Amino acid sequence: MNQSLDGRTVLVTGANGGLGEQFVLQALERGATKVYAAARTPKRWDDPRAQPLPLDITDSRAVAAAVTAAPDVDLLINNAGIAPAGDSIAGPEDELHRIFETNFFGTLRVANAFTPVLAAHGGGTLLNILSSASWVNVPTGYAASKAAMWSATNALRTQLQGQGTQVIGLLVGMVDTPMAARWDVPKVSAASVVAQAYDGVADGSIEVLADEPTRHLKSRLNTRAEEFYPWLDEQLRSFVP
Repeated sequence: MNQSLDGRTVLVTGANGGLGEQFVLQALERGATKVYAAARTPKRWDDPRAQPLPLDITDSRAVAAAVTAAPDVDLLINNAGIAPAGDSIAGPEDELHRIFETNFFGTLRVANAFTPVLAAHGGGTLLNILSSASWVNVPTGYAASKAAMWSATNALRTQLQGQGTQVIGLLVGMVDTPMAARWDVPKVSAASVVAQAYDGVADGSIEVLADEPTRHLKSRLNTRAEEFYPWLDEQLRSFVP
């Protein structure tokens, strides 16, 4: 299997650090022709193939400007997201709106805006970064927003089937990035997650489960609710007071 990205033009949202930075670096390592490294305030990159791109995914005008600036994208990595400290579904409604505006509406906004661009380049690939929290009864706006985006990702796959777009959902638990720094639990490396994601792009996957806890969780989703959720409650004791 050819796992290179030779000839491909990639756009990565949330590219300044964590998973986003790894998506940029590994795309370059795999031979991408160009990588648009998008962020609200994009940083400079040493490799001339990495082009900084200003993008706030919560701003429809900024998204439209990004489409104009990057008309050659054939691989879109929807990575930008937030997981605020103290997040709770019982918390302030304004904060829940902010989380959904980024993790759900912003991600969907970028996907929809770049759909014609992907179509113009043979269908291309759309990779949405989700979370195993999509399947877990953790009471946070983050989990709820990722669950909504998991559903939307599967719907986008159906919607974009006619134009030949490969739509991938990447699901993972705790990743060793600044976003997860406050949790003192085992974590998978960002480099490993991104390598599995790009392998999924190469082999035609529609879902990538990037760590063992996520793979185990997926295997239990058909368990009857009266068994599944008490088991999850036990797993969550170290996370939820």
